[in-house]
Amino acid sequence: MASFVIEGGHRLCGEIHPQGAKNEVLQIICATLLTEEEVTVNNIPDILDVNNLIQLLREMGVTVAKKGIDTYSFKAENVDLAYLESDEFLKKCSSLRGSVMLIGPMVARFGKALISKPGGDKIGRRRLDTHFVGIQNLGADFRYDEERGIYEITAKQLRGNYMLLDEASVTGTANIVMAAVLAKGTTTIYNAACEPYVQQLCRLLNRMGAKISGIASNLLTIEGVDKLHGTQHTVLPDMIEVGSFIGMAAMTKSEITIKNVSYENLGIIPESFRRLGIKLEQRGDDIYVPAQETYEIESFIDGSIMTIADATWPGLTPDLLSVMLVVATQAKGSVLIHQKMFESRLFFVDKLIDMGAQIILCDPHRAVVIGHNHGFKLRGARLTSPDIRAGIALLIAAMSAEGTSTISNIEQIDRGYQNIEGRLNAIGARITRI
Repeated sequence: MASFVIEGGHRLCGEIHPQGAKNEVLQIICATLLTEEEVTVNNIPDILDVNNLIQLLREMGVTVAKKGIDTYSFKAENVDLAYLESDEFLKKCSSLRGSVMLIGPMVARFGKALISKPGGDKIGRRRLDTHFVGIQNLGADFRYDEERGIYEITAKQLRGNYMLLDEASVTGTANIVMAAVLAKGTTTIYNAACEPYVQQLCRLLNRMGAKISGIASNLLTIEGVDKLHGTQHTVLPDMIEVGSFIGMAAMTKSEITIKNVSYENLGIIPESFRRLGIKLEQRGDDIYVPAQETYEIESFIDGSIMTIADATWPGLTPDLLSVMLVVATQAKGSVLIHQKMFESRLFFVDKLIDMGAQIILCDPHRAVVIGHNHGFKLRGARLTSPDIRAGIALLIAAMSAEGTSTISNIEQIDRGYQNIEGRLNAIGARITRI
């Protein structure tokens, strides 16, 4: 098991490029199963979750070719349907959260899908009801095999339907959309997720011959087609990484420029960091973060304590709350962080408290952070990464801390961040992988 050793207290300076969006590319790769023709995808990040999904498609019989540093082509012409029922395939699905999005494409194109309960972060319950109920609404039958611990989904012919989703799940919406594009008739999805990831998926599918309208809204209409064809697609920059770099600059009092961020797709993220007192400027499609000796959290207009909470898009993505919580520990002022979607994601704050942060964990969803105003630094510590987003938050804390820190279980960080130590060391960090 690998670890990071971080020498804290070093300022960063220079330019850094965000990788391709992890949450988008997992959907896009699954969508390549919807056609027998070649689909080429650019700006694919070299991270564990994505590499594991690409390897899984290879083992399913998909022809995968690496055409450049971050470009792959996928041709699902001869998918091995027998392999999709094997214990080996199901075991691999159980360790990869993104594998759940194979259901929609496989049922739509092949009429059958088997999948085990997917793994991923340990951040609390992540139910699959939205996925399953949505695809059931299209006419699929679900059966749970208790002995093997797998779900079996079958459908002779999916048929379009109206549905109101019980939650605006990103992966749930993606799965239903991928199933609906080859269904007979028209599908209407209300309370659909409308994150840029889903928008990108819908645009890819339309280029492949699908008929999806309402993109960027929470009401999608999909007219089923008989067949899809090949195309090309470029993945957006990862908004979570962009936000992580903003927070990192503030915590380490650094001056950095984040290049080619696709600013129009960042939504409320820049403004949310400004509410923590962090200065940042849009320069073309870049974000410039000046060095700040101090930053002060805003209050609400009536003077009450600032609350930063996650929400469905265009609200603040839950994936950045861990970073914002860490950044608040060195701000001037106090803030309530309200993580609504996952009940275990704030449990990493005990590690920050051990480093000297002043945080009151109110319950599994809420934490009050009392900022130090850089009055004293966090202390170096021995840490463990419980999930991808807490992992990067702890790395930011360690980079700003006094002394040396060690973070173990960094495979969790590798799942979502490409060569993170190499890119940060290039602009002044001191991180060693052991």
